Amino acid sequence: MSVRAKFFVHSTTSFANDNGMVTLSPVCRGEDNKEWSKWTPAGKIEMTINNPAALEQFVPGEEFYVDFTPAPKGQEG
Repeated sequence: MSVRAKFFVHSTTSFANDNGMVTLSPVCRGEDNKEWSKWTPAGKIEMTINNPAALEQFVPGEEFYVDFTPAPKGQEG
């Protein structure tokens, strides 16, 4: 079974060498998010990103789906 969540970019922090940190929070606002957000109203994902091209994709306010799918241990995905 997999679980899909909807997160928005809460903030970004730039570090030296074009590296940075991205913080995402669950999308709870809006009528279209009302049903699922009652089950997952809070949370946080933080990622340090060393790839400048990937980092620039995370603009504050932008929304992303995040899929959680079980991964077998010992296998690369």
